[in-house]
Amino acid sequence: MNILVYMGHPAHYHLFKNVIQKLQEKGHRIHILIKKKDILENLLQSSELKYENILPKGRKDSKLGLLIGILQRSFQILTFSMFKRFDLFIGTSVDLPLIGKLLNIPVINVNEDDASAVPLYAKLAYPFSSIILSPESCCNDKWEHKSIKYQGYHELAYLHPNHFIPQKKVVEKYFFTEAPFFIIRLAQLTAHHDSGVQGINKQFAEALIKELIPYGNVYISSERTIEPEFEQYRIPVDPMDMHHVLAFAKLYIGDSQTMAAESGVLGTPFIRINDFVGRIGYLKEMEETFQLGYGVRPKDKEKIFDILNYLLTLPDIKIEFQKRRKRMLLEKIDVAEFMIWFIENYPKSIDLMKDDPKYKTINPAT
Repeated sequence: MNILVYMGHPAHYHLFKNVIQKLQEKGHRIHILIKKKDILENLLQSSELKYENILPKGRKDSKLGLLIGILQRSFQILTFSMFKRFDLFIGTSVDLPLIGKLLNIPVINVNEDDASAVPLYAKLAYPFSSIILSPESCCNDKWEHKSIKYQGYHELAYLHPNHFIPQKKVVEKYFFTEAPFFIIRLAQLTAHHDSGVQGINKQFAEALIKELIPYGNVYISSERTIEPEFEQYRIPVDPMDMHHVLAFAKLYIGDSQTMAAESGVLGTPFIRINDFVGRIGYLKEMEETFQLGYGVRPKDKEKIFDILNYLLTLPDIKIEFQKRRKRMLLEKIDVAEFMIWFIENYPKSIDLMKDDPKYKTINPAT
């Protein structure tokens, strides 16, 4: 097959990297397009995957900037694809479905956020997508009829034990690991769907650090510029090593959705602090069904510190959360292997998924 994969966020690199490598090993031709977004290009440069950046200057975080970015990317994807005879477009993007419809190329839209949490994206991308591939816990609203659901999370495409084993020696490149340590993540929260969403501000970060310091070392990972007094806590971790660090942390606290989910599937307890709490199905399932972490809105400060105190004083916390992780893994699939099977067997795989529910809960490739 001749396949175009579009990545618009660092999380997409992790989501697709194993899928792309396996498909290439099987002889499929994979073309990767990206735009400038945080550390996305750095991640690809650290890998052996070839790619083309169609928006190297990025875009402005405004409604006008969003529109201009869509038009620029759409034009670039159109000109790149017009004569390459692609069999399939894959990605989490507004642009791909539009161009796919224009060129009559099927589009697999891979997303795990509920449509109500990303309403603009859903309205622009879903009507033109051939299939929406998402976790069983994800609600795609009026586009459920074109949704294919599986029992898993995006993070299990790269952090499932079939693909990732944490290495302590990697963490030791940055700091001493015998002492307990905590990771605080400060996200940018500037995407169009982040409008009006609050996370961890300066005062809140100060209070969290004060609470954590008696129990271990505190390290900050931040997308945004942080105040000078927090620089002593910042860790310059290579993005390729961050999952090893998360796996050995005693606790993750942050306003990033993705890193909270990554911590959860690694068995590191998380406290997710932002206004998306209660609005995203897969995270709600992690928190309520598997009890891998806690989601709390920023205004509920007393609740946050109650949870923090509970976790800090919980005996054998890592052992307990590894048990919860094992339970989750028993009920979820290796998402990378599932996606490889789904893509290779497309479009037959659509009917198989709809006709036989077992494909949601096993790795069809096996």
